[in-house]
Amino acid sequence: MPKLKTNRSAKKRMRISKRGKVRYNRAGKGHLLTGKRSKRKRFLETPGYLSGNEKKTIKMILPYGA
Repeated sequence: MPKLKTNRSAKKRMRISKRGKVRYNRAGKGHLLTGKRSKRKRFLETPGYLSGNEKKTIKMILPYGA
């Protein structure tokens, strides 16, 4: 059976933790930061975690836990 291909764009944006959670970086921290409040900027630094059906889909396109 051939090897499965990893979706490269998903690999660059998400990673699977040791406990099986899918972690991603939040959008909105790239530019125009002067108009955002400090609390919001701190929140955008923390990683987000996927759950449910989204997690199943990501685990299919990242077969080896990239």
